[in-house]
Amino acid sequence: MNHIKLGLIVNPMAGIGGAVGLKGSDGDAIVDEALNRGAIPRALQRVAIFLNELTAYEAQIHWYCWSGPMGEDSLQEAGFTAQVCGQSPATTGPMDTCEAARVLQQEGVDLLVFAGGDGTARDIHRAVGTSIPVLGIPAGVKIHSGVYAVHAKGAAEIISKMIRGELVSVARMEVRDIDEDAFRHGQVRASHFGELLVPAEERYLQHVKCGGKEVEALVLQEMAAHVIDDLEVDCVYILGPGTTTRAIAEALGLDKTLLGVDLLLNQQMVQMDVTEQDILHWLERYPARIIVTLIGGQGHIFGRGNHQISPPVIHKVGRDNILIVATKTKLKELDGRPLLVDTWDAALNKALSGYLPVITGYEDAVLYPVEG
Repeated sequence: MNHIKLGLIVNPMAGIGGAVGLKGSDGDAIVDEALNRGAIPRALQRVAIFLNELTAYEAQIHWYCWSGPMGEDSLQEAGFTAQVCGQSPATTGPMDTCEAARVLQQEGVDLLVFAGGDGTARDIHRAVGTSIPVLGIPAGVKIHSGVYAVHAKGAAEIISKMIRGELVSVARMEVRDIDEDAFRHGQVRASHFGELLVPAEERYLQHVKCGGKEVEALVLQEMAAHVIDDLEVDCVYILGPGTTTRAIAEALGLDKTLLGVDLLLNQQMVQMDVTEQDILHWLERYPARIIVTLIGGQGHIFGRGNHQISPPVIHKVGRDNILIVATKTKLKELDGRPLLVDTWDAALNKALSGYLPVITGYEDAVLYPVEG
């Protein structure tokens, strides 16, 4: 067993805008709006999952962190002791992340672990560049960067490999982020902001999202026709983001938000760009089914860009009422990797694991593995 010095930085507000339909959490104004809408911070739950997977290695890990919700609270709750290297303000922001990263780098940590989204990755890049290896725990709404593990348990598994003495190479991976204002208006403008040095463990490290690849319109039409033929009366269909799900609405002659979650009832769009609470309100009156597609190149079906379809929503709808639609091209791009579920509910992630049918055309589906 190897001993390792790990730094931990948590952005406690990461992902707070997702479930309330804000499609991001960057900036004080968005955080305030999310809180006004009743959003609950979820980043600490992701960190708890990560730390619980590492408790068996307590004797091998020396933790360095920032005080309060930026790291210390999570470590104490998981039963770890840590060297606290700085104080968190009452309200944290990008400059606090940058300061913490620089100080932990100076403390000589072997690996800097951070929890957040693409905005947090940009802050880490701004602070330390490629001077030390880092690893992200995905906790934000936007996860386009290739510096994150596929999920919190994946981040823990990478560190476990290092402690066990297994060879884990490092590589420069992209930090990418999108224009949130454009994103809220249905436009994806992703930019490259630099690179971070990351443990390049193929199985557990997220791949950079594939975007802009054309898919034959005929394939989308066939999938849409299959779904429409099976639409039930007086059943709410929760349509996740993406061009694939939008094709279903277009086949019905309806508008759909590209990056939001919309509700279809009796072949009419009854509410668009909904929040988690909006969905739960409809579920009090109608049975429902969820229709989602995967993120190209990554494979996530829940936990990336569709936080509105939350664990309470999924529990209410049920595993058997989830429809996954994707082209075979998208599935082949995964090179055999499973579809991924990364909600803040570990029990739900496990319950959704296994094989689920994926609709790939008209009366055409394949069974594909899902990992939570």
